[in-house]
Amino acid sequence: METNASAAPRSLWRWAVQTARLCCGVPDYDVYVKHLREHHPERPVPSYGEFFRERQEARYRGTGGRCC
Repeated sequence: METNASAAPRSLWRWAVQTARLCCGVPDYDVYVKHLREHHPERPVPSYGEFFRERQEARYRGTGGRCC
């Protein structure tokens, strides 16, 4: 069972990691998977490695890679 004392640092860590990734141009994988499942159920969900490579390529090509 998780206590509030142990949940707070974990929540802060998740927020910090997500913020750092967004600052570097890497969207959150879990948010991306949720978006795909809700808005594009016909598309396969890429592995994290595929997702990361595609995001990096989109960032450095300057295409942005946004679907919606």
